[in-house]
Amino acid sequence: MAESPKKQLLVVNPRGFCAGVERAIEVVDRLLITQGAPLYVRREIVHNKAVVEDFRARGVVFVDELDAVPDGATVVFSAHGIAPTVRQEAADRNLRAIDATCPLVTKVHNVVVRNVQEGRHMLLIGHAGHDEVLGTMGEAPGSITLITSVEDVAQLDFPRDAELALSTQTTLSVDETRDIVEALRERFPRLIEPRNSDICYATQNRQDAVKALVAAGIDHLLVVGSETSSNSRRLCEVAQKLGVSASLIDGPEDIVLPDLSSATVIGLTAGASAPEHLVQAVIQKMTKEGWHDEQLVTLQEDVKFSLPPELLDNKHD
Repeated sequence: MAESPKKQLLVVNPRGFCAGVERAIEVVDRLLITQGAPLYVRREIVHNKAVVEDFRARGVVFVDELDAVPDGATVVFSAHGIAPTVRQEAADRNLRAIDATCPLVTKVHNVVVRNVQEGRHMLLIGHAGHDEVLGTMGEAPGSITLITSVEDVAQLDFPRDAELALSTQTTLSVDETRDIVEALRERFPRLIEPRNSDICYATQNRQDAVKALVAAGIDHLLVVGSETSSNSRRLCEVAQKLGVSASLIDGPEDIVLPDLSSATVIGLTAGASAPEHLVQAVIQKMTKEGWHDEQLVTLQEDVKFSLPPELLDNKHD
């Protein structure tokens, strides 16, 4: 009788936390150590269910808006960025505000402000309602138009020679964004584009890693990440557009084993806000079910961001 094919779990690197997420989580960790709970955080510090639930259990209070924060308390702004009106409200309320915005998001904000000050209307490619998009658009209300698809480009009513500039949400699909940018270039030849892509290095690297998994012959992709995580959902889409089915899972409990019964090679990755312990838990479950895990390394990341200046004096080794 023919021997059954070996069941392989191909675990890719880079995966999981990016430097911006690591920085935001360290901000909250240090404040819990130095000042204790309760600690207020506006919106989810990063878009991951396990991270948020862990912090909530340690005394972090997540709020939608600042009116839920007591006067004079400390509040942390999430990694996704905020509108200037939020920063001003914190100052007016005498809140001690610690900004955990990812530096790559801050860079987009600065580009938007500079272009608007120089007289250009901004076109922002992104997902409506995402925290990062809300924060970026808040930099220049009335001077930013959100683009969500190639179809949106055709609906723009600016003249062909309009003074326009482009920015994007940092966690988009590289390929999908490329199509929208090409459509914009065709319609508006004077469009000012960022010198370097606004899509962050980690988003790019994790999408490239998924492509490497597909090229290696996986039958299905498991992506550890939460539904609220834009970059995690994009990883699923990258695989699906290349003809490979994909599942977005918060952890091992979300794996539907019968759905994987016909797969010989499964790929495993994690979104930029998903903690490594969840990846290891998935590996443990799959190995117990007879899958043999192997590593596929496409590159090594070494990016680090410094903490906000307010916390540097409190830094512990």
